[in-house]
Amino acid sequence: MSDTAPALAAPSTAQRLIAELLGTFILVFGVIGAAIFSSADTGLLGVAFALGLSVVVGVYAFGPISGGHFNPAVTLGLAIAGRFAWKDVLGYLAAQVVGGILGSVVLLGILSTGPKFDIAIFQGVSTGYDELSPSGFGLGSFLIAEIVATAIFLFVILGVTSAGRAASNLAPLAIGLTLTVLVLVAGPVSNGSFNPARSIATAIFGGTEALTQLWASIVAPIVGALLAGVIYKAVFDRPAQLTA
Repeated sequence: MSDTAPALAAPSTAQRLIAELLGTFILVFGVIGAAIFSSADTGLLGVAFALGLSVVVGVYAFGPISGGHFNPAVTLGLAIAGRFAWKDVLGYLAAQVVGGILGSVVLLGILSTGPKFDIAIFQGVSTGYDELSPSGFGLGSFLIAEIVATAIFLFVILGVTSAGRAASNLAPLAIGLTLTVLVLVAGPVSNGSFNPARSIATAIFGGTEALTQLWASIVAPIVGALLAGVIYKAVFDRPAQLTA
């Protein structure tokens, strides 16, 4: 009788999409929940760690199933870099947006029974510029911060998940800590999203201004991710294997 454990079947498409939905839900529930309920006590540092840790636990939990993207910009950047199949992109994007919205819906449900319920709190945690920027930065600063931060994020993801990386089991920690640092830099400028699904999730309850500015929170991270994907593939690429 063999002591070798049976090989697990590859995750199905449905399993991968559910994993992306759940991972994005955890991300939004964690970081936006911290921003709403704890930031008055912890400040920006607490929110930054909430985002980083949410991604760490999500990637460890669901990364083996779906790859642990939880972010449309990540999915598109990986596809551009040749690390993800284009045929699976739309399904991942849809799952991520739905997961993020569900995270906001649950937070809204918690808030709705609170003693000082005000849906306007979602405007305060929405990403944006001018009125929505925590420090009053304009559109130009917003675009630079979100594009550059997302590009850095993708460079780290592509680097730590490269084939043959000895420390690949620690990749989620590197990815989560990178997000923590990026929020500490970009948070005062844009509210630090780098993730269209997260931005959509808060904007739908954030009022007219949040919805009006949502385009920038979608375009900037995608531009940053695509730039990183193109540059990484051109400079550092090795023979690529498509991964979930």
